[in-house]
Amino acid sequence: MAEPARTTETPLYERDFHAWSEDQHRVLKARSSAGLDWDNLAEEIRSLGGSERSEIRSRLVVVLHHLLKWQYQPSRRKAGWTASILEARDQLNERLKESPSLRSYPATVVDKQYVIARLRAADETELPLDTFPEQCPYDLAEILDERFLPDQRN
Repeated sequence: MAEPARTTETPLYERDFHAWSEDQHRVLKARSSAGLDWDNLAEEIRSLGGSERSEIRSRLVVVLHHLLKWQYQPSRRKAGWTASILEARDQLNERLKESPSLRSYPATVVDKQYVIARLRAADETELPLDTFPEQCPYDLAEILDERFLPDQRN
């Protein structure tokens, strides 16, 4: 016997995420709980926190990568490096300001992000990996300090 044809359509959430989000925005603005996609809304809200943590990790790698290049390849310094460091720090600090509950998060991931930054620095500079310290040579206050550059330590 043949299976009956399915009459349920693929949910909008799966077909067109943007259209789904616009629809949910409209329903929320109307304060009508009847049209809310509760399960997917809950999951999307939860994922926002993950996006914030991911952005913090990404900015941390950029700052560390450029600090390493700055410190260990001084003859090739470019003005763009300081701008890149400043921009990444600014974005990182803004994320932390907007989500104070994540203020301690960088301390929990800095060692792992340093491993990535160290590999990137070695690859990009073509210096041997052991040129760069195995452990992060900067403390978190220095990493986040918009004025800090490694050659300006006291």
